[in-house]
Amino acid sequence: MSGTSLDGVDAALVDFSGHMPQTLATHYAPFEASLCAELSALQSPGENELHRSALASNQLVRAYADAVCALLLHADIDASAVEAVGAHGQTVRHRPELGFTLQLNNPALLAELSGIAVVADFRSRDVAAGGQGAPLVPAFHRAVFGSPDRNRVVVNIGGIANISYLPARGETAGFDTGPGNVLMDLWISRVLRRPYDASGDWASTGAVLPELLARFISEPYFSQAPPKSTGRDLFHAAWLDQHLTGNENVADVQATLCALSARTITNAIRQCADHDLPLEGFVCGGGAHNRFLAGLLADAAPDCAWGRTDDLGVPADWVEAVAFAWMAYQFIERRPANAPQVTGAKGTRLLGAIYPA
Repeated sequence: MSGTSLDGVDAALVDFSGHMPQTLATHYAPFEASLCAELSALQSPGENELHRSALASNQLVRAYADAVCALLLHADIDASAVEAVGAHGQTVRHRPELGFTLQLNNPALLAELSGIAVVADFRSRDVAAGGQGAPLVPAFHRAVFGSPDRNRVVVNIGGIANISYLPARGETAGFDTGPGNVLMDLWISRVLRRPYDASGDWASTGAVLPELLARFISEPYFSQAPPKSTGRDLFHAAWLDQHLTGNENVADVQATLCALSARTITNAIRQCADHDLPLEGFVCGGGAHNRFLAGLLADAAPDCAWGRTDDLGVPADWVEAVAFAWMAYQFIERRPANAPQVTGAKGTRLLGAIYPA
């Protein structure tokens, strides 16, 4: 998995032979600076972008193949023992309202380089069936984190944040809540030349600006009814700049962006689950390490007992990589992997396409 944060590749080796998936090994590899810069640039229209996208896809897949090799070496497992690689690709456009979502990938090359069958293109079938194609993880969250007697919500805070509401009785719900880390990463990169705000330490030195937060939250996406999904197509530098006056203290902007993530997440939880308290909340993704954000979440949703997905058996950093291994497994077993009540698709669908070794 490589997500909206554009930081690198998460790889997980998962055994599905038991009652619950078992994560045998994990590996993280940061992107080379040149690849990160090009993937970032390709989020927006640009000169010769078809040619550049093809080259970036190949470079990305070589990073995927290196991650697979390092993972198997670490686990001391031969490639022949692996049924398939689930490779999501790198999203550069997500416009389900126009009938498409686009992930850079070259699964045929990955199959050649790894010697393992590759399952890819998980989102397009859901979009073809009238869905958003995102978020896809709620079906996985239900299978792995659901409880027959506890109401739970899983909050994935990557570049974009999404929630999966898992009531003890009733249907799974979920949607993209809006920015997770993407705007905070953008701002600290611009001001301090750091890739991210470790533990939210810089944000904690600032003050939340109520008027700025209100301008952020006036974005129509936040009041739009689900099913809905979003990405860098909406939440980017120009979106941020149009809400700033230029007179704000830079640390206050970071604190307010963190508050935006927390407020939109907790508003989404209330939308889904106000009638089903008590509620257990489990955070995953890079944002799980942001202590300032964790405090804001706890303050905004005091009736929710907060923890991390580590408490349920899957470390917070690896939930999405394990999820796409699960989706590859679902494809191999010919089982649907979407939740149509989440995405808005016409029904359950088999997600993905396979590229044999």
